[in-house]
Amino acid sequence: MTKFLCGVSRADITPPVGTLLFGYNPHQVSTSIHDRLAVTAAAFSDGETTAVLVTADVCEIQTALSDEIRKKAGEAAGIPRQNILLSATHTHSAPNVTGMEGWGDVDRPYVDAVFLPAVVQAVKEAVGRLEPAVLGIAETESRVGVNRRELKRGGYVNFGQNPWGPFDPTMTVIAVKSADGRGLLNLVHYGCHGTAAGCNHEISRDWSGMMVDRMERETGVMTAYWQGACGDTGPRISNGLTTGDITYVEELGSLAAMDAVRACRKIRAYHVPALAVFHGTVRLPCASLPDEEAVLVRLAAFGDPASLINIQAMEYGHWRDVLAAIRDGITPPDALEYDTTLVALGDILWIPHPFEMFTEITLRLRQYAPYAYVLSLSTTNGTNEYLPTKGEMLRGGYEVDCFRYGHVFPMTDDADEHIIEENLRILGV
Repeated sequence: MTKFLCGVSRADITPPVGTLLFGYNPHQVSTSIHDRLAVTAAAFSDGETTAVLVTADVCEIQTALSDEIRKKAGEAAGIPRQNILLSATHTHSAPNVTGMEGWGDVDRPYVDAVFLPAVVQAVKEAVGRLEPAVLGIAETESRVGVNRRELKRGGYVNFGQNPWGPFDPTMTVIAVKSADGRGLLNLVHYGCHGTAAGCNHEISRDWSGMMVDRMERETGVMTAYWQGACGDTGPRISNGLTTGDITYVEELGSLAAMDAVRACRKIRAYHVPALAVFHGTVRLPCASLPDEEAVLVRLAAFGDPASLINIQAMEYGHWRDVLAAIRDGITPPDALEYDTTLVALGDILWIPHPFEMFTEITLRLRQYAPYAYVLSLSTTNGTNEYLPTKGEMLRGGYEVDCFRYGHVFPMTDDADEHIIEENLRILGV
């Protein structure tokens, strides 16, 4: 007989006012708290194997830091580190736990005092609260997001709203109840950047936080948000852009809440799902290095590197490090490799990705994987910036630049095809 256990926990990860916010420039100081940040852990078990899905209200988590936290949380909870999926909701109004050239270093005091202990606590408590449970699921269409790679006259891509670009309107709500009917957790899955607040000074979960709060009030059940394909999807706000101010957070969050509550109310049947965990290593081929002369030309075009921030600083740092690698005779690795764990509950499959995934890739995985509900998780178990499709590489733009310049040894332009096939291989299909 199939056995299904669930345990949940939440901890506060709100930083003090005055903390630097991550996502726009490295000097963005918070001046107030609009809504508090949290980390939520959902533990699932069949009595033998336990997996924990964690979602934290931060932008994205540095891979080394994610590994450190998962290791400590696994030790505290008595489960393998590999069975913990640590996701970020991708709000741009939270502390820096990413650490990127051009955006500043990881806020280690915040990590040590607040973030790391809170995640460990939430995972340990969730595992300790495992109890018999049942699960229900429903989907609805949501227009909260929109493709944000707006095509400008002249053929270049800029941030905005691209109504004919790839976009996934599916919002999925999973409701978990105890065996005696108590609501344990509502999990909301949807893909959209947390940038409605724009380059603001308020600490906030962005639109997803307003959605979570309203759904909790309507259902009386703890609710948490897991990020889907956010790479090329931004919030569909009324100014026609994908960034605004804190008023747009409230505007869009209300719309998202109506969608989430509608989906939740569609759930009628609950069942006991079977848990399955798939471990493997994803290999994404790396590109070869250019010649030294071409690199010197690129570096000379930047002028004073001390004045650079964000993508310009990232690109300069890339070419600087490439030049050093060439002169040191370093051979690029064959591939970027990372260990992964896919988690299935009955006909639901979660696929974690340490990238901001482009929508088309996740839609293709949904089509190919043999599960009714295939939920890709962006910014999970680390970060390697964006993962564009091969077709979008031709258009360029900010996301493509991050893909190309975020590493000394970038991946090949067809990384989308490889990540699909690698995950399907791990599933055995």
